[in-house]
Amino acid sequence: MAEMSDRQRRLRSLPSVEALAARLHGVPHAMAVRAAREVIALRRDTMDLGTMDGDDAQALDRLETDARERARAAMHPALRPVINATGVILHTNLGRAPLAPAAIDAVSSVATGYSNLEYELAEGRRGSRHAHVEALLCELTGAEAAMVTNNCAAAVLLATAALASGRQVIVSRGQLIEIGGSFRVPEVVGQSGARLVEVGTTNRTRLDDYERAVGPETGAILRAHPSNFRTLGFVEEVSIEDLCGLARRAGLPVIDDVGSGALGEGIPELADEPSVRGSVAAGSALVCFSGDKLLGGPQAGLLVGSTDAVARCRAHPLARAVRPDKLSLAALESTLALYRDPALSAREIPVLRMLTAGEEELRERADLMRAALAEGGACARVMTAAAKVGGGALPLLELEGPVCAVDPGAMELDELSRRLRTGEPPVIARAREGWLMLDPRTLNDAEAHAAAGAVLAALG
Repeated sequence: MAEMSDRQRRLRSLPSVEALAARLHGVPHAMAVRAAREVIALRRDTMDLGTMDGDDAQALDRLETDARERARAAMHPALRPVINATGVILHTNLGRAPLAPAAIDAVSSVATGYSNLEYELAEGRRGSRHAHVEALLCELTGAEAAMVTNNCAAAVLLATAALASGRQVIVSRGQLIEIGGSFRVPEVVGQSGARLVEVGTTNRTRLDDYERAVGPETGAILRAHPSNFRTLGFVEEVSIEDLCGLARRAGLPVIDDVGSGALGEGIPELADEPSVRGSVAAGSALVCFSGDKLLGGPQAGLLVGSTDAVARCRAHPLARAVRPDKLSLAALESTLALYRDPALSAREIPVLRMLTAGEEELRERADLMRAALAEGGACARVMTAAAKVGGGALPLLELEGPVCAVDPGAMELDELSRRLRTGEPPVIARAREGWLMLDPRTLNDAEAHAAAGAVLAALG
């Protein structure tokens, strides 16, 4: 009974929700009430476990502090900037490609008011949102027509639905890939109403495998670039030129999913990626690729190809369901415009700049962080490590260069990483052999300063 009485006394000492909420000055009332209700409920549960709270005044102060912290966290945007010190350029979990300054300016300009998204200013009538980027895409790829969806998977879905719904689509077994989030190409294509016909084997598919599969029910031939893995050794695949030649003889369209959308010219790091322009020149009816990977723009799925094939995609009901918004189009148009000048695109598009960053630039930034950390009393040194492209692109490419390695000292490495993730701004790094690695490839100078400062704060 004594224990029950003590618990009842402590329960009676808890403030009402309204009374606690009233102490949270400067917090919107609804948010204050929610935070107060949550911490009071949590404190009741703690009492059930027999935890003592100290005197009533101290307990009330702790409740107020906890409620204020909860309210502040709830008012913080859920989606916010982070510093990517991992060295993974296209980090899917961190939003993939950062935008070029011109693209950021274009998004800001369009976002602040109305725009001519689907309005022809010269004619004073309704227009097409795809018109803002179609000419640029055709200029850069050699295609007759183009349109945009909200991502590459949507582009492939729309392409197969428009060209082959209710019919067969021939694809190599070696290209039945799984993309991010456990989604698989066969499942995506299956939603189009087309039926996949698999040919060849995992490691070897020949032209005659495709030829034998062509029949009255064939609607299209699909090539899917295995962008997030490579098969090595005893392998064989059919070139896009040979596939398109077969398709012309059979009167069929080729849908080519080239994946990452490498439009940069003269960049050795992109040499292993399939060329969008090359696929168009070979005769693909539709070429699908991403906007937010190696192209370095916003999330988008780009469709380029023949006038007839693109027109069929635009007329399909799915086109409205997967269309892009004005902000994505603004960023995409500005990014594509940079590709008119290869030197300008390599300099201004962050993804291309990170891919081609030189040893001297990276070492200077790594040394900057090491010096700042040493000045603050932390142990750090510069060592060599390999960065990755990420985002399902160029899986075999290792980008070696200098990194700043931090010794966590007496602190556990996991704890240091946690403090960095939950700090302001959040810093995401990687670990290797007991060191915290800050990779300068995915940092600019300002971010490198901020990352070093965040590490010092986390180390205390």
